Amino acid sequence: MKHGVYRVTGFEIIGPYMLRVDFDDGVRQVIDFRPVLEGALYKPLRDRKIFNQVRIDPEVHTLVWPNGADFDPATLHDWPEAGEVMAAMASGWAKAERAGD
Repeated sequence: MKHGVYRVTGFEIIGPYMLRVDFDDGVRQVIDFRPVLEGALYKPLRDRKIFNQVRIDPEVHTLVWPNGADFDPATLHDWPEAGEVMAAMASGWAKAERAGD
């Protein structure tokens, strides 16, 4: 998978944990973040009040949340492939968290 340099230029909340994300090259992705909301960084985003505080960081041009969570803009851009990888990693984070309880 190529790893280009992209900038998020806009987004819209279109449903629970779902965003439409626009990029500087004209690509638009609809992303359901639910499968990746695991682990110390992303699990707090399950709180919709926190999730809905998403914004675009003006320096790195990607989506960020108040708790410090963010995603590489290339990952967001290539979500159909990268999202599957992220979901598999999130599943591992959740298993590790359960094993630690």
